[in-house]
Amino acid sequence: MTDLPTGRWAQRRTPTALTRPAFARPASVRLAATAMLLALAGCAGGQVEAAPPEGSTSSAGSRPSATATPSVSATPTTTAAGPSAPYRSKRKFTAVAAPVRVRIPAIGVRSTLARLGRASDGTVEVPKRWEQAGWYSGGFRPGQPGPAVLLGHVDSRNGPAVFFDLRRLRPGDTVLVDRADKSTARFRVTQVERYSKTRFPSDLVYFPTLEPSLRLVTCGGSFDPASGHYRDNVIVLATAA
Repeated sequence: MTDLPTGRWAQRRTPTALTRPAFARPASVRLAATAMLLALAGCAGGQVEAAPPEGSTSSAGSRPSATATPSVSATPTTTAAGPSAPYRSKRKFTAVAAPVRVRIPAIGVRSTLARLGRASDGTVEVPKRWEQAGWYSGGFRPGQPGPAVLLGHVDSRNGPAVFFDLRRLRPGDTVLVDRADKSTARFRVTQVERYSKTRFPSDLVYFPTLEPSLRLVTCGGSFDPASGHYRDNVIVLATAA
């Protein structure tokens, strides 16, 4: 991966440079209308479709059954008369507190997390402060089964931003997410990639997973002075450690 040259922020036309990611809808995910697919389009504005709120379900996000579905007899069964008992699931789900801070020791990141929702036009918000990362609160919480997504600026008009060194992470590095209940979700980096914004890997970043995972996204690659955007995205994938 080519390092970002320094001094690019001086050419920028806006002070805080993360563009709202623009969603793509590949064929595999269009079948699930509520699946979240987001592609970071640039670093100085842009559009991003909002994901379904946390807790919503879709065909793409449903968990596969661990056992085969039993066959149903064509002959109806009978039960004793009287009120039926309410159904109670035997499965237990552990509540996960909201994230409040991200720490990445290998690159010196220690930032509180802004809670990102939706803008008035329905797009996903981006952090208002260049030195602060943000968590999309309409998606998964770090530690829940599924990909939690953190966004951060790469730079600003005045200098490097919170995720400027994200590209320097390597497989095996640790990402820590502190939560509101004083617990910490620990993740291990598995991939660090750079993709053109015209080929953003939506499935790779946003497709639901059965295990807790983390996606860190910022801008990268070469800077286009004409558009005021970077041409690529740096994407870090991590799994629960």
